[in-house]
Amino acid sequence: MHGPDLHQGPQTAGGIWLFAGTAEGPPLSAALLQRGWPVQVSVVTPAAARAYPPHPQLRLRVETLESDARLITALQLERPRWVVDATHPFARQISARLERCCSAVGCRLLQLERHLPDEEAAGEQLQQLERLEDLAALDLAGERLLLAIGARQLPLALANSGAATPFARVLDQPGSLQSALASGLPEHQIACLRPDAAGEGRLERALCRRWQITRVLCRQGGGRSEALWRSVCRELGLPLLLLKRPPSAAGSLSMDTLLTKLGQP
Repeated sequence: MHGPDLHQGPQTAGGIWLFAGTAEGPPLSAALLQRGWPVQVSVVTPAAARAYPPHPQLRLRVETLESDARLITALQLERPRWVVDATHPFARQISARLERCCSAVGCRLLQLERHLPDEEAAGEQLQQLERLEDLAALDLAGERLLLAIGARQLPLALANSGAATPFARVLDQPGSLQSALASGLPEHQIACLRPDAAGEGRLERALCRRWQITRVLCRQGGGRSEALWRSVCRELGLPLLLLKRPPSAAGSLSMDTLLTKLGQP
């Protein structure tokens, strides 16, 4: 577990340690700061940290959760009053580690329940998959399949995508490109790009047109990425395969309920 503190603020003792990304993290941290909480936010990349405006009561850490022992040590040092897990629904390893380590040291942990959009909107060609292995049962012969599921899941998707010609869109990070190449995809079938910040999908539409994509696979994250791909596929008339998200932890809370539970310092 490592990484620099980007915005020097108070220690977390008596405050909230938030583990998040760039979707729910910034509005949640802003709401907590407005209520008077000192907040420490852990993100995975410097790019994610830039989504959080500086604040005298905000401290940012760029780090990876690489072992239980390091996280337990950090929790004992920081002594937060609450730990909040607002990580991506598919970040199952991180969520499981937070649950184990908070239990080990007696830290109170809350998990945010990310809101899911309606299952299907007008004009959508949507098919949900319980797991990536379900790709093997689909007739994908001749399909030009865009995999927008993150670099870590590419090998399993490729192993089950059959006769499809696969392409991948991954984040613009060295580790993502390395993982995509290691999965066996050639360079000309990989695009490293940051999601359209405006949420309009211009880059994503251009990518689909350039590669003549006929079907897209993305994850049911319930955030901006899912909404963006659903919008792009509706506009271009493309069928969308949606990988269902893992079940939420028992007791996870909506944003409003979580904020009510935390209250004020």
